[in-house]
Amino acid sequence: MSLVLDPAAQDLLFREARTANTFTDEPVTDEQVQAIYDLVKFGPTAFNQSPLRVVLVRSAEGRERLVRHMAEGNRPKTATAPLVAILAADNEFHEELPALLPHFPQAKDVFFSERPARESAAGLNAALQAAYFIIGVRAAGLAAGPMTGYDPAGIQKEFLDDDHAPLMVVNIGKPGEDAWFPRSPRLSFDEVVTTV
Repeated sequence: MSLVLDPAAQDLLFREARTANTFTDEPVTDEQVQAIYDLVKFGPTAFNQSPLRVVLVRSAEGRERLVRHMAEGNRPKTATAPLVAILAADNEFHEELPALLPHFPQAKDVFFSERPARESAAGLNAALQAAYFIIGVRAAGLAAGPMTGYDPAGIQKEFLDDDHAPLMVVNIGKPGEDAWFPRSPRLSFDEVVTTV
């Protein structure tokens, strides 16, 4: 074998994992979410900037506010998922760099003093962390339904502020009946990888 990860874990995280479209009503606990975060926080980001921010939408009132901003096809599954997370990029992540990068605290001012540089870095690195988050949800034995079909300005105004940009909405829970669409094709190794 070329991979050291157990085949069952490979299946759980990748081969058998799917984007869920329906969920059971089994709750997702705060302890599960904390365990997911405590695992995925170790994924690498540039300068250890860690710009991902997570808003958990648990209340009925919050869910109603969120569903209004979802694309029509995403509303029913967002309304019924046991837990929904809004994943966002913190464009002021640099304020945490002295603590997160103690051997180079001046990175805050050397590289990220300008807002456009922060927005670019935050978007890329928070998206990377969002991918880790999805894998963490799978590692917890749950299914994730990540979506970008929503009104970003509406979600930002309703749940965030001008310093936080929404990246995606993720429905989380145990997969329900008919949770999966047929798996779409993937590109082969030879279609993706070149060697120079």
